[in-house]
Amino acid sequence: MFTSQTEVRVRYAHTDQMGYVYYGNYAAFFEIARVESLRSIGLSYKELEAAGIMMPVYENYSRYIAPAGFDELLTIKVFIKELPSVKITFHYEIYNEAAQLIHTGHTVLVFINRESRRPCRAPRELVEALKPYFSA
Repeated sequence: MFTSQTEVRVRYAHTDQMGYVYYGNYAAFFEIARVESLRSIGLSYKELEAAGIMMPVYENYSRYIAPAGFDELLTIKVFIKELPSVKITFHYEIYNEAAQLIHTGHTVLVFINRESRRPCRAPRELVEALKPYFSA
């Protein structure tokens, strides 16, 4: 299983009238962590797109456990539990500064060929970069 970790500081613009992170911003936090997790294994969204691979979100799920507030430093853990095929699933856990789990979720992205706009297999470079995390 592949794991990575990213930190995000909650900005004032992330919060709602109650002073908590607005629910829609968790999807943006997931994206930040997802992009950084790929970067940590030597790949970037930009390079994948330049190679003709698009990765639209097919499914997004969030579970709110406790609120996060302005100026908190959040730790987002990302897990990829299986090698990608025509889709890839990222699982997330978000922790506050007290190391309490405050949010979980997952996103499923589909690999799409930019030219044909049809689903395609995961790029070989991505699969090869992830394989070492799945060897027994």
